[in-house]
Amino acid sequence: MKIIIAGAGDVGFHLAKLLAHEGQDIVLIDRDPYRLKQASSSLDVGIIKGNSTSYSILEEADVSTADLLIAVTSSEETNLATCIIGKHLGAKKTVSRIQNVEYLLSKEKLDLKDLGIDEIISPESLAAKEIKRLLKEVAITDTFDFDEGRLSLVGVHIDETSALNGKTLIEMAHLNPSQNFITVAILRDNQTIIPHGDNRFAVGDHAYFIAQPDGVESVLKLSGKKKQDIKNVMILGGSKVGFHAAKSLSRKFNVKLIESDKEKCFELADQLKNVMVINGDGRDVELLEEESISEMDAFIAVTGNSETNIISCLVAKNHNVKKTISLVENIDYIHLSQNIGVDTMINKKLIAANFIFRYIREGDIISLTSIHGVDAEVLEFIVKAGSKITEREIKNLEFPKGAIIGGVVRNGVGYTTMGNFQFRPKDRAVVLCRPGCIKTVEEFFK
Repeated sequence: MKIIIAGAGDVGFHLAKLLAHEGQDIVLIDRDPYRLKQASSSLDVGIIKGNSTSYSILEEADVSTADLLIAVTSSEETNLATCIIGKHLGAKKTVSRIQNVEYLLSKEKLDLKDLGIDEIISPESLAAKEIKRLLKEVAITDTFDFDEGRLSLVGVHIDETSALNGKTLIEMAHLNPSQNFITVAILRDNQTIIPHGDNRFAVGDHAYFIAQPDGVESVLKLSGKKKQDIKNVMILGGSKVGFHAAKSLSRKFNVKLIESDKEKCFELADQLKNVMVINGDGRDVELLEEESISEMDAFIAVTGNSETNIISCLVAKNHNVKKTISLVENIDYIHLSQNIGVDTMINKKLIAANFIFRYIREGDIISLTSIHGVDAEVLEFIVKAGSKITEREIKNLEFPKGAIIGGVVRNGVGYTTMGNFQFRPKDRAVVLCRPGCIKTVEEFFK
């Protein structure tokens, strides 16, 4: 597949990194020679310096043969224009990054496809959706449902009280006789482990499991966690992410939003009828205490300053807030969350890149999700008749070591999968694998 990416910033670079693992024909266009040099030195991609709205630049990129043109520069106008021009020059599909979410709300009325824009994405809107997903359960650091919850991915922190502490996966199996969950990844000291029988859990690990509906309770029990509901949420920052998160969460929770800009507070108060908007500096501990931070179940920091977000989340943790989420600009910060005490760090550009990657893989992979800080993707496939995955039991498949099959949904029921399991056509398989293994794993499902 030939893919042209306009914009070599964080979104474009991460997307190119995901796709380069698969040997796709990728061309990056950017005005900044330093970004292009950085990309070409670490990725197997072509580079072109210039403006992606330029006819000559798009011709140089051979846009007429492109299967996909993705415009993810920092300029909304450039992205929209790039897609429109590229489509008229022959690009088969186009994806544009936008900032104005009115385009999302009105994309049918605007007939964007007629203009030449097949898909639009808003990193801010996607980040707000991610925050809502992360707030499903306090005790779980990350969660994702497959096939309406018939199987779930759950992540938990291993501490001294956990029954899993010091146990190998084989020993853990004796603690889980019903086999209603399976370990698929361990994050330790910023390193991702795809675990096997003799791997041992340790204090400080973030462990990730694929679980049947009743298996989620088993994971919580063995990890020493208690199921807790979220009622009260505090959001720091009236950014676009903060606004969308507050609007979405206020339908279910009691939400307070703190914003330092007085004029913006009035605007937010007008737009968010069910949210208490407070004008103040979120770095002021006294203010947070006056606004009852210790009574909050979740604290979400989404100001434009990563350090402010991280520090305020640590303050919230110090006041016994159960769940903290920090928005960070630097992707490298995400791996620090397990070490410094913030439950989850998110990066809107990384979320956007992963969303586009799912769009690209539509057809082969029916869903894809990333685990924050983990160097692996979670994929969902529908098993085809005659595919390699159906030929033998899992233990005899020679499945790549960088991947692990976590479960299956068969006839509307979710199951975890052990070595003696054999897939059938129409099964929905859930697989966790490193980015470099995705293409190899796909071969088993073709």
